[in-house]
Parts: sequence; C-alpha cells; structure tokens
Amino acid sequence: MNDLVIRSRRAVLPDGERPAAVLVRDGRITAIEDYSAAVAAAAQLDLGPIALLPGLVDTHVHINEPGRTEWEGFVSATRAAAAGGVTTLIDMPLNSLPPTVTASALAVKREVALGQCSVDVGFWGGAIPGNVPDLRVLHDRGVFGFKCFTADSGVPEFPPLSYGELREAGAEIASFGGLLIVHAEDPAALAAPGDGGYPAFLASRPPSAELRAVQQVITLVEQTGVRAHILHLSAADCLEPLAKAQAAGLPISAETCPHYLTLTDADVPPGRTDFKCCPPIRDAANREELWRGLAAGVIGCVVSDHSPSTPSLKAGDFATAWGGISSLQLGLPVIWTSARSRGHGLDAVVRWMASGPAGLAGLGYKGRIAVGYDADLVAFAADETFVVDPSGLQHRHPVTPYAGHRFTGVVQATWLRGALIDETPRGQLLRRTS
Repeated sequence: MNDLVIRSRRAVLPDGERPAAVLVRDGRITAIEDYSAAVAAAAQLDLGPIALLPGLVDTHVHINEPGRTEWEGFVSATRAAAAGGVTTLIDMPLNSLPPTVTASALAVKREVALGQCSVDVGFWGGAIPGNVPDLRVLHDRGVFGFKCFTADSGVPEFPPLSYGELREAGAEIASFGGLLIVHAEDPAALAAPGDGGYPAFLASRPPSAELRAVQQVITLVEQTGVRAHILHLSAADCLEPLAKAQAAGLPISAETCPHYLTLTDADVPPGRTDFKCCPPIRDAANREELWRGLAAGVIGCVVSDHSPSTPSLKAGDFATAWGGISSLQLGLPVIWTSARSRGHGLDAVVRWMASGPAGLAGLGYKGRIAVGYDADLVAFAADETFVVDPSGLQHRHPVTPYAGHRFTGVVQATWLRGALIDETPRGQLLRRTS
C-alpha cells in the first residue's frame, strides 16, 4: 500500500500542468495517476484547485554556520526554506568560519549541521589562492562544486582568485570533471562607492565589470574544458557572449536572482541598505533583458543568493553596509508574481527554481514530480495574495527589501520525502554522486 496520495487539479509535472494523483511510498514517488483514480493509501489528501509543485532547489544560500551563526544558522535558514517551498538547498563555502576550502572544514560544517536541518542540505566547496591541492579531496568528499570570486568577497578568509589562479583552479577541476561556480566581477572595473548613496554605489559596480569577468570565464572554459557556472547574473550585457558560448557547445551556464528580476534602481529609497547586494540591482531596461535571457534559456536557474547578516552590519550607508539580500522564504511568490504578469506559467517557474538548479548540481532525484524522485512537494495557492510582514519571516533577522510588498502565491504546506515538514528536523545532508 502507498503511504500517501496527494491529488491536485493543478499538478505541475515534467510534461506540463494537469490534474493528477501523486502516489508516495518510502519517501519516493511511485506513480502518477489520473486525478480521480481509485488508489489505496494510508493517507490521502485532495488539494483541489491548489497547485502541487515539486519542492524547490536553491543552490545559492549562505547559512554562515559555524563561525557567524549570529548572521544565520542551519535551524533558521532551513525553516525559512521550508516555509518558502524550498526542500533542498546547497550552502555556500563562505561566510562560515572556517570557510569550506579543506576537507577538515567540510567535516566541521557537516558535524554542525547534522540534526539541525528541516530540509535537505548539500555543500559547495571553495577555490581560493593556494588550495588547488584540496580541490580533488573535497570533490571526493562529496561537495557539489567549487565557488570562487574574481573580486573581493567581503570577508578576508575567502580571498579572490587572480585570472592566473582561476586558470590553475579551472584546469584542476576539469581534470576530475567538477563544476566551477564563479562570482564574476572584474576588480579593475570596480570603483570606490563614493558618497554612500545608491546611485554612487550602482556606478561603482558597472555592467562592464561583470562582462569582462564573464568573458574571462568563457575563455577559461575554452582553454580547459572545465564546466563553469556564472553566479547571480545582474548585467544583461553578459547575455550575448553567454548565448554564443552555449551555442558553440561550451559547458557554461548562468543563474540570476529574484531581486534582479523584480526590483530596479528606481525602487531603492534613500538609505535603504536592505536593497544592497553585489552585483547591484540595475535599471528597468536591464531587468527586462534578464527576463528575455531567462525565457530564451541562456539563464537556466533562479536562486535566492540568500546572504544575511546582523542588522548592525546592514546599517549605515551603501558604501559601508553588508551587501546581501535575504529572500530564501520569499523567492517563489516574488518570481511567480512577476512571471505570471509576463505570460509565464507555473511550469516555467518550476523549471527555473526546481529542475534547473537540481540539474546544475547533479541532483537527479530532486526538482520534479516524477516516478523515482524524492517526494518533495509543495502545496501552492497560486491565486492567493499576501503582503510581506517581516515578523513572519523564519530566517534569523527579519530584514528584507520586500517588506510591505504584495505578492501572489502562498505556500500552504511543504513535504520532504513524503513527510509534512514541521518542527522536527528531518533534513538529510547530501553528497554529490557521480
């Protein structure tokens, strides 16, 4: 007998949205039947018009524990993820202490995370100057790939790679078939942020900084064959070279984030440093080009880049405040609200926020409602609206540029491997598989 059957008139399946009954046993999806099929199960739930989505996969999350747990931690971050319909996330190798750049640091992070997580959690490794000998070891220990910066990361223990060091790391990662993920901004094109206002900050990180770094990464892929991924793309100028590289068969992909797809520089009030992120939120014309790049498939993923800090670090002006936006819990309604207004369906949102990131990380059992996949599922009231109240956010500090905004789409329930997520931490620690 099945453990659970969930029926929905709006099940978002790999072949589109339709009425269906999803059968679950031992944490996996065993069958997908017609909505009205008579099926035996220990528990049955009919969502009716509420949409049933696969659990989202967020491959760009900064949890910061251990070392900076006062910024964010595994308990609060994974509860926020579950509340937002995210059932799998991959933690970035910074801003925790120690950063995940050695096997021993990875072991520390796993030990701290064990038993704390409400959703499944994997880990990226880091590529920094001098740790090329550590990369293969980390790969063998199950990290999903290696993050590097080409410009200052914001924390001294995770320095950027020069382009020469980037080539060295890329060649090593290519030798064992790994994945290199790059924060791509050219340091020579960046400037001091000036008077502390948002216009000066935006001018200090121009589109040319991203473009020049992305071109360097494309050259790296051509020279070494390394599989590479551009993180949090904000500059639409990068879309044309990326499209040409992809059309030529180079293994390079890109992601963007909800804030780049929904906010513009004109939306940033004076002094509102909760809007500060690196690279920055740009103008409306740039935003619309990013949507076109997403629709065309040049950008394959939409992920949060959830990068929280303490409120005191987020205070001050745009020259000094921490650069990061906390949106782990809100990404799905933020994107769905804008996507539906542009004519995209829930199937597109699932492709960008579930199956796309799962494919990037090689998670062949996540991100789809399909037989054999983990029964990670989300009940999503796609037509219901709400106003963001920061007091309802689950991440450690209720700081968000979306406070007071009205969005469409409410996560009503989230299941991890067929079990409704509650206060009991049932999340597993994931390892990359070959």
